[in-house]
Amino acid sequence: MTDYRPVACKIYAELELAILRRRMLRIGWRDSDGTRRLAALWPRNLVTRSHEEYLIAKGMDGGRLEIRLDRITRFDPLNPCRD
Repeated sequence: MTDYRPVACKIYAELELAILRRRMLRIGWRDSDGTRRLAALWPRNLVTRSHEEYLIAKGMDGGRLEIRLDRITRFDPLNPCRD
Protein backbone atom coordinates (compact mmCIF):
# COMPACT_ATOMS: atom_id res chain seq x y z
CA MET A 1 0.00 0.00 0.00
CA THR A 2 1.19 3.51 -0.80
CA ASP A 3 1.54 6.51 1.52
CA TYR A 4 0.44 8.85 -1.30
CA ARG A 5 -1.90 11.69 -0.29
CA PRO A 6 -3.97 13.17 -3.13
CA VAL A 7 -3.38 16.86 -3.75
CA ALA A 8 -6.10 19.50 -3.89
CA CYS A 9 -7.85 19.89 -7.25
CA LYS A 10 -6.72 23.54 -7.33
CA ILE A 11 -3.05 22.54 -7.26
CA TYR A 12 -3.58 19.94 -9.99
CA ALA A 13 -5.43 22.51 -12.12
CA GLU A 14 -2.65 25.10 -11.66
CA LEU A 15 -0.07 22.57 -12.81
CA GLU A 16 -2.24 21.69 -15.83
CA LEU A 17 -2.43 25.37 -16.78
CA ALA A 18 1.33 25.77 -16.48
CA ILE A 19 1.74 22.81 -18.86
CA LEU A 20 -0.78 24.19 -21.35
CA ARG A 21 0.71 27.69 -21.22
CA ARG A 22 4.29 26.40 -21.37
CA ARG A 23 5.29 28.26 -18.23
CA MET A 24 8.56 27.46 -16.53
CA LEU A 25 8.11 26.91 -12.80
CA ARG A 26 10.40 27.15 -9.80
CA ILE A 27 9.44 23.97 -7.98
CA GLY A 28 10.35 22.91 -4.46
CA TRP A 29 9.89 19.27 -3.47
CA ARG A 30 11.15 16.49 -1.22
CA ASP A 31 12.77 13.38 -2.68
CA SER A 32 11.66 9.95 -1.51
CA ASP A 33 14.47 10.06 1.10
CA GLY A 34 13.29 13.48 2.37
CA THR A 35 15.99 15.59 0.71
CA ARG A 36 14.68 19.05 -0.20
CA ARG A 37 15.11 20.12 -3.82
CA LEU A 38 14.50 23.40 -5.64
CA ALA A 39 14.82 23.79 -9.41
CA ALA A 40 13.56 25.72 -12.41
CA LEU A 41 11.64 23.18 -14.51
CA TRP A 42 9.43 23.01 -17.58
CA PRO A 43 6.31 21.02 -16.60
CA ARG A 44 5.43 18.62 -19.44
CA ASN A 45 2.70 16.24 -18.28
CA LEU A 46 0.75 14.86 -15.35
CA VAL A 47 0.43 11.08 -15.07
CA THR A 48 -1.14 8.58 -12.69
CA ARG A 49 0.62 5.33 -11.90
CA SER A 50 -0.38 2.83 -9.19
CA HIS A 51 -2.85 5.33 -7.69
CA GLU A 52 -0.13 8.01 -7.38
CA GLU A 53 0.04 11.23 -9.41
CA TYR A 54 3.29 12.55 -10.87
CA LEU A 55 4.50 15.69 -12.60
CA ILE A 56 6.76 14.94 -15.57
CA ALA A 57 9.14 17.86 -16.04
CA LYS A 58 12.18 18.84 -18.07
CA GLY A 59 15.15 20.39 -16.28
CA MET A 60 17.37 23.19 -17.53
CA ASP A 61 19.92 20.55 -18.57
CA GLY A 62 17.26 18.77 -20.66
CA GLY A 63 16.96 15.90 -18.18
CA ARG A 64 13.59 14.34 -17.39
CA LEU A 65 12.22 14.36 -13.83
CA GLU A 66 9.22 12.65 -12.27
CA ILE A 67 8.01 14.29 -9.07
CA ARG A 68 5.22 12.77 -7.01
CA LEU A 69 2.63 15.51 -6.54
CA ASP A 70 2.27 15.11 -2.78
CA ARG A 71 6.02 15.75 -2.43
CA ILE A 72 5.82 19.19 -4.07
CA THR A 73 6.09 21.86 -1.37
CA ARG A 74 5.76 24.93 -3.61
CA PHE A 75 5.79 26.14 -7.19
CA ASP A 76 5.91 29.60 -8.75
CA PRO A 77 5.87 30.71 -12.40
CA LEU A 78 9.15 32.06 -13.76
CA ASN A 79 8.13 33.36 -17.17
CA PRO A 80 5.16 35.36 -18.44
CA CYS A 81 2.17 33.61 -19.91
CA ARG A 82 2.33 33.11 -23.70
CA ASP A 83 -1.41 33.58 -24.34
